[in-house]
Amino acid sequence: MPQILRIGPYIVYFWSNENNPLEPVHVHIAEGRATANATKLWITQSGKAILANNNSRIPEKVLKKLMRVVEANSATIIEKWLSCFDEIRYYC
Repeated sequence: MPQILRIGPYIVYFWSNENNPLEPVHVHIAEGRATANATKLWITQSGKAILANNNSRIPEKVLKKLMRVVEANSATIIEKWLSCFDEIRYYC
């Protein structure tokens, strides 16, 4: 799992295999280490983060802060997505 960011105890990452066909650009967030029950955020073409699910049950106040950090780093995330997967689609 390519780790994109570390924000305190949380990691922001991609899965190595993001399905076929490739899903729209998104990141997973988990506390400590990558997990199948991670929170998932879609990244829009404008760089906004949209909550797909909060499976890791990150408290709402913390999740909002994490989403702001993801949005602030969306250009880097998109660049790394392209580097990892050689194509990109957006949720919206």
